[in-house]
Amino acid sequence: MAESVTRLLVQWEQGDQAALDHLIPLVYGELRRLARSYLRRTAPNQTLQPSDLVHEAFLALVEQENLHWENRAQFFGLAATLMRRILVDHARRRHAAKRGGGEYNVSLSEADRLGQQPAMNLLLLDDALQKLASFKPQHSRVVELRFFGGLTIAETAAVLGISHATVERDWNFARAWLHQQVSQ
Repeated sequence: MAESVTRLLVQWEQGDQAALDHLIPLVYGELRRLARSYLRRTAPNQTLQPSDLVHEAFLALVEQENLHWENRAQFFGLAATLMRRILVDHARRRHAAKRGGGEYNVSLSEADRLGQQPAMNLLLLDDALQKLASFKPQHSRVVELRFFGGLTIAETAAVLGISHATVERDWNFARAWLHQQVSQ
């Protein structure tokens, strides 16, 4: 399946709109699984549904220009970035509309996620990731791909063009650093 997704991405990049029609059913289920996973870690009163998040992310993906698709992992990495932006924007709008309410809480205790932390605010996590990106951009990107994109260590290494060991080191550092930031 990964090869067919990559093939369709390349065909789509070359202007074949029919490739996009074939791509959507292949990636929709995985994108929806990721969206459900993110939203499961949010506050129970959230209004964004997994299908809404997938549709918004896919529309944003389609609107991207000058992309050179290399593989499936790169596609899901970009989808992760877009989903993170959508979730944060949605949380900010809700927070602005209702002072102190409607914030997304994200559980960092998922298996192989950011550690054994209680639920935390998505806006707090986003702020911490932006701070991390200011001095360790690669580490921040590793968290984004792993946490928001659900990518494996190997897929993250492929997207970033770095070694498996480097991803593991960056992931471990970032988890510890984020734990310190969100615990303050």
